[in-house]
Amino acid sequence: MLPLPFKRFLPLLLISFCWGIAPRSLHAEPDVNPELEALDDSRRALELYRQGTPEAWRSAIALWDESLSWWEAAGDQAQITQTLTWLGAVNYRLGNLDAAQKIYNRLLTLHRQTGDRFSEAQTLSALAELQEIQGQYQQALQTQEQALALWQTQTYRSGEALSLNHLGRLAQTLGEPEQAREYYEQTLAIVRTVENRQGEAATLNNLGQVYDRQGKTAEAIAQYQAALQLWEQLGNRRNQAAALNNLGYAQTANEPESAQANLEQALKLWQAVGDRRGEASTLSNLGVLLAQKEQYLAAQQYQEQALKLRKATGDRLKEALTYYRLAQVKRQLGKQQPALQDIRAAIAIVENLRTTIERQELRTSFFATQQDYYEFYIDLLMELDAQNPNQGYAAEALKASESAKARSLLDVLVAANADIRQGVSPQLLEREQVIQAQLDAAEKRRISLFAAQAGGTSNSSDRGLEVLAIAISQEISRLLVEYEQVQSNIRLTSPHYASLTQPQPLSVTQIQRQVLDADTVLLEYFLGRDRSYLWVVTSKGITSYRLPGREEITRQTRRTYRQLGRAMPPERLLSRLTTMSETLLAPAAQQLQGKRLLIVADGILNYLPFAALQDPEQLDALDYTPLIADHEIVMLPSASTLGILRREHRDRPPAPEQLAILADPVFGLDDDRVTTKTGSKLEIPTALARAAAEANVVLSRLPFTREEAETIAALFDPKETITALGTQANRNFVTNPDLNQYQIVHFATHGLLNSATPELSGLALSLVDRQGEPQNGFLRFHEIFNLDLNAELVVLSACQTGIGPVVRGEGAISLTRGFMYAGAERVLVSLWNVDDEGTARLMETVYQEMLDKGLTPAAALRAAQQKLASSEQWRSPYYWAAFTLQGEWQ
Repeated sequence: MLPLPFKRFLPLLLISFCWGIAPRSLHAEPDVNPELEALDDSRRALELYRQGTPEAWRSAIALWDESLSWWEAAGDQAQITQTLTWLGAVNYRLGNLDAAQKIYNRLLTLHRQTGDRFSEAQTLSALAELQEIQGQYQQALQTQEQALALWQTQTYRSGEALSLNHLGRLAQTLGEPEQAREYYEQTLAIVRTVENRQGEAATLNNLGQVYDRQGKTAEAIAQYQAALQLWEQLGNRRNQAAALNNLGYAQTANEPESAQANLEQALKLWQAVGDRRGEASTLSNLGVLLAQKEQYLAAQQYQEQALKLRKATGDRLKEALTYYRLAQVKRQLGKQQPALQDIRAAIAIVENLRTTIERQELRTSFFATQQDYYEFYIDLLMELDAQNPNQGYAAEALKASESAKARSLLDVLVAANADIRQGVSPQLLEREQVIQAQLDAAEKRRISLFAAQAGGTSNSSDRGLEVLAIAISQEISRLLVEYEQVQSNIRLTSPHYASLTQPQPLSVTQIQRQVLDADTVLLEYFLGRDRSYLWVVTSKGITSYRLPGREEITRQTRRTYRQLGRAMPPERLLSRLTTMSETLLAPAAQQLQGKRLLIVADGILNYLPFAALQDPEQLDALDYTPLIADHEIVMLPSASTLGILRREHRDRPPAPEQLAILADPVFGLDDDRVTTKTGSKLEIPTALARAAAEANVVLSRLPFTREEAETIAALFDPKETITALGTQANRNFVTNPDLNQYQIVHFATHGLLNSATPELSGLALSLVDRQGEPQNGFLRFHEIFNLDLNAELVVLSACQTGIGPVVRGEGAISLTRGFMYAGAERVLVSLWNVDDEGTARLMETVYQEMLDKGLTPAAALRAAQQKLASSEQWRSPYYWAAFTLQGEWQ
């Protein structure tokens, strides 16, 4: 499918030079002079360009090159600029992307020297188009954002729409469909206002792509047809071809005959206008259609033709897509080894493109869109392993699984201990500090506003305060985006960051040497559409097992999770827990006996408390025997994550103090610990209220957390312990640099996870001080990343802190990764909203086992869970199974 700019090349739409105006000296020269020849070359070049064939374009380049030499010798900046603009356009059309990019960089310098902001915006937009095609997504995003800002200063709505349209396409490519839709809807409003029908058609086409990617085929087809109708009215053959191409692809599944007719018509149009990128797209889509019809040899030929054009035009992302499609066809033809070579080539391109994206959230979303490649790669390798055991295919599949998991987490863990600000522009570092100060100031204004709202009486005053609150929230959102952008620029310009090698996933041999010992087994899961896989790695070998497909495992896991989230006796859960164990553990039961289990889950399995599953050796028993009866269990985002954690913390000296504990914050003015009563109701900050609602959490007092904290603190040397309770359980305590002096950091409060916007997740701290004055009590996700910890263990003894939205290629986006980045070696978290009294009993036992018996946190958690499971009051898995340890097990 092809997204569209308003023209296939932006500068041609916006060029404002007038070829009818000659230089003043034109009529003063006798007969023949170089200036006249240069003008004539330019005129003939333009005529050739308009013929629209590659041969004519190459001839045009030769003529423009000649005229450019004369203009440069004459120092005629206007003609130099004009000629370079055309040279950039024609090189783009021919796929000479490096040449085009050099030309536009030169043009950018010229426009900035002359202060021509309009042409600067035009050139930035063109440059962003080139960067996108070459897979330089981060640069394209930044370049187009600069262009948008310039268009807005020039109050040129069509230019603004052009940039918004391209930002939509970038968001779409990077796996942000809702953001893309927002950009397109803004674009559509502008182009309809200014009656730009070409822009309207392009935007309708691109909206169709958003719907197509979301599986809304009918809506997509309607948008494509509307775009096609406009292009036909405008007589634009190139964009007619794009709309037909996208329409045909959308019709492939349900209307194959219409699809083929539309695709064949698109192909003829592409070839007529000489657009090789478009031709490649339609050839590849025809290959998909023919494969659906089981005409695999013909499908292979189309994909091979498309691949040649992809390589020639430098479209790296689509080159990877074509390799993937070619691998699918070859596998159907029984050509497994050639298919393996092709999918490896696709993966190599994706891995390379991924590293060009500096903004972590965009890198994550982009990588999520490419996970089908890894799934196909793993499934093909496991098919080959079944046919050719012990040939290394299972080990390669496991490494591919590691490559598809928690990659952004690996990246940030490597950068966490590096001084990436060394050598960075002081102005950029100053900007980072300014934004941080602005965020703090905005948050303080918001807190003051909530206090004013709490005491307001006038309806008109309330409405004014509400408008102001919305404005402040929008400002904070804008500052957060800008903050991430500045951090991205710091990474881009940091010599130290540039020298950091991209962390590579571990191989089986490296996992055995760096992660496991003789008493520890790795269980790594990968959920595929048709088949899933389990790899069991010991210190001596690897074994693999085929499991049911993603849909079946998802169905079973959801039922199990729902039942465990209620305080039911284990006897009522036995059937469900036995079935789950039979699916996930029974195939490998003989290898697990008495071993410590390191579990790398995938997809929905991140929600599953493995500790509660029936022991696979007891599947036929009538009594409940949880997995923890015979196994210590540790969860990992990936095996490679533990390898990185060990490497990064290997030479770190231990913190000098023992325990810092925060518990029982104050969430309301009606709390009896507030000494000054205002009589008003405390308004919860918008972001915190939204996160609480998303997590289905009521921000009420957790009374047993005070008892929990006091009991735990009493186990430690008071000289090496600090406790923050009530109004002291606040942001100042958490963000104090002295917190890195403690080996254990314990939070007993509400944890909030916003699945729609993970960066708005965080911890709820005290919302008021002792005098009842409002204070910022929301520690957000990005602020957790900014903490500086030296903790061997972070405990999040709170509601549902361990599981957030599951993103393909990353796993669960939870608070765990923030604390790992901040310096925690291991994090103890919960999978569902936990009874706070039961939690207090569990936590007390965990610490007693650590201190009295010298157990590791993983072993102490197991002992505490066993103790609760054997008690009459707390034996339901609801009370003890939610807690999991993630990270280091030693």
